[in-house]
Amino acid sequence: MELEVRHLRALCAIADAGSLHKAARQLGVSQPSLTTQLQRIERALDGELFLRERTGCRPTPFGREVLGRARPLLAEMAALVAEARARSQGRRLRIGSTASRALPGWLRRLHHRLPDTETTLVVDVSANALLRMTAAGQLDVAFVHEVEGSPLTVPAGLQVRVLMEREPQFVSMSRSHPAARRPVVDLHDFAGDRWTVDPSVDGEWDGLRRVLAGAGLDPPVLHTDYHTAASLIVSGEAVAPCQPTSLPREDMAIRPLRGDPLAVRLLLATLPGAHAEVYADLCAAYREAALRTAPYRAWLRRTGNPLPAAA
Repeated sequence: MELEVRHLRALCAIADAGSLHKAARQLGVSQPSLTTQLQRIERALDGELFLRERTGCRPTPFGREVLGRARPLLAEMAALVAEARARSQGRRLRIGSTASRALPGWLRRLHHRLPDTETTLVVDVSANALLRMTAAGQLDVAFVHEVEGSPLTVPAGLQVRVLMEREPQFVSMSRSHPAARRPVVDLHDFAGDRWTVDPSVDGEWDGLRRVLAGAGLDPPVLHTDYHTAASLIVSGEAVAPCQPTSLPREDMAIRPLRGDPLAVRLLLATLPGAHAEVYADLCAAYREAALRTAPYRAWLRRTGNPLPAAA
């Protein structure tokens, strides 16, 4: 058997995930199929690449050597594909993003900077899915958030820049909620409330559960999409974490949490050398969105935390 790019990608996925089960899910194949493929690769290379353990698998010394050669090859292949597609299809910028209030301002700036470039946008709740699409050459850039305590799996070959190291997550509630009368709220203000989260958002449920447990709280949690969540919040049936850039509504209050126990890291991932100018425009768009919302402006003044700069 001759080694192919897909074989190298599978090896990197196994190493990054730490288990065949997780790697198979990320690659969209069955675990038995991935196990068989790994065995064929090991036979072709005449050496064991991973140690199978009860808690997962880890590279052998020989496996680490192979991975060290495979990752640069994958990066070069991804860059080659991206460059070839750009030349054959004309100037095009394919953006992926998790939900963000910075998107309209970002697109507006990119259209001004790159008037002859066709810009497309894919919004997905799964940051990991967007990163995989970027690594596969289906997207040029991906703007994603990483829930604190739930690290994303960044595929080999991507360059990642940090936009915000720690963006606080606020709480949205009904205007009639007693806590809405205060400028800053505490987790225990919601001891009698139900929370709602979208379980398809990578890390959101795990992050919220970890923070609530740390505060000694175990409230009922509703798993819903964002649109349903908004209706539940307005009616007083639930509260939810939300981005600090969320725009105000007459029927909903948004308040920062004391101590900022919930947070995410904002990241921009690109293929090597792809569209370096998009980072500066994203920084400016995020600053614009942040300063547009009074609760976030007040939080920034109170904490002295800086907004991202393009430099």
